[in-house]
Amino acid sequence: MFNLTWEFKLKPKATQIEVFEHWLEQCCQVYNYSLKERKDWYNSRKCQINSCSIHSEYIMSADTPRPTYSSQCKTLTAYRKTGPALQRVNAQVLQQTLRRLEKAFVSMLEIHQGFPRFKKQGALKSCSFPQLDTTFHQGNCLKLSVIGSIKFWQSRPIPQGAIVKHARVIRRYSGWYIMLTLQWDVSIPDIIPHGNPVGIDVGLTNFIATSNGILIKRTRLFAEAERKLKLLQQRVTRKSIGSNKKKAQQKVALLHEYVANWRKDWHRKLSHQICDGAGMVFVEDLNLVGLKAGMLGKQGLEAGFGQFFNILKPSCFKRGVCFQKLDARKTSQICPNCLNARGKKELSQRSHSCHNCGCTTDRDVAAPQVVLTRGLAAVGHTACDARHEGKFIGIPVKQESPRL
Repeated sequence: MFNLTWEFKLKPKATQIEVFEHWLEQCCQVYNYSLKERKDWYNSRKCQINSCSIHSEYIMSADTPRPTYSSQCKTLTAYRKTGPALQRVNAQVLQQTLRRLEKAFVSMLEIHQGFPRFKKQGALKSCSFPQLDTTFHQGNCLKLSVIGSIKFWQSRPIPQGAIVKHARVIRRYSGWYIMLTLQWDVSIPDIIPHGNPVGIDVGLTNFIATSNGILIKRTRLFAEAERKLKLLQQRVTRKSIGSNKKKAQQKVALLHEYVANWRKDWHRKLSHQICDGAGMVFVEDLNLVGLKAGMLGKQGLEAGFGQFFNILKPSCFKRGVCFQKLDARKTSQICPNCLNARGKKELSQRSHSCHNCGCTTDRDVAAPQVVLTRGLAAVGHTACDARHEGKFIGIPVKQESPRL
């Protein structure tokens, strides 16, 4: 089985938009009520039996079971019969909201994330449809339960043989979108390492540096948009309650969305440029969580290294290029020629000079060459035979920032 998610923009009518907004409001209330029920159960068992909390007490029977997804679904089914507002919402959409809450608690216990928080009004921006009819897609319309047929911009045709298993409707300030999860019953062969190998190293001075000596600067669109963002945020804070504050907030959100879309588009173009003329692509397996917590965390988040790797991997798969992540330890300290550790380099030192073999090169070029050597060793090639097997051909992506 092969799953892929495609995004399309919807063109809903005014009545359909009202239904969607009503659904999101009801889903938000169900989420908060279910979270409060779980939070009260946890708080009632915080203190010991022979002591009481100073601030508040949650009187609850000792044999009360812990609220789970299945028990809250049964409670929701019984409550829908008495609530006319919930009866107008698809039952499966409400159940998916409870499943989202269940995933939040699983992440809290297993991945050690924070305790789930309540959703304020307008914070919930998506609703899910887990089951769809066989006649879900009809031309340029999508048929949803209770909503009916809704038009969408069909930017690319849905392939034959693909089954739409899941749909998620998302509300953004630029419009309404739908995410379709497509499923194929096909077997995908593994890509065999072949062709010209390319090692890639990411950084803040140069966004990427390849083993062939190509350096591409980091974009600074968000830094250029900060001046306009500061002005728009000042207008939001100065608006009084009851005025057109929502319009001012919408302008801020649209600017953030514009910068994010531009950055993703640049990442896609750059990933396809890397695949041109390459048969193997090797990158570092970086600790991106620790990178954003450092002194240069803001610049790292602006560059979007994680999003770039997530885009580069499927781009390589689509182009038939072997993609592999490698150990990132000491790639900037090892000589790419003799593979001996030179010692720690300061960030101010931008050139590599080996005292053992006399190799001298740019620091940003030496690191991807070490990544390339490790990648070739991982796939069974030798560095002397395959390091210069071909030449990376490509034109640097234009980095002129568009008008804000």
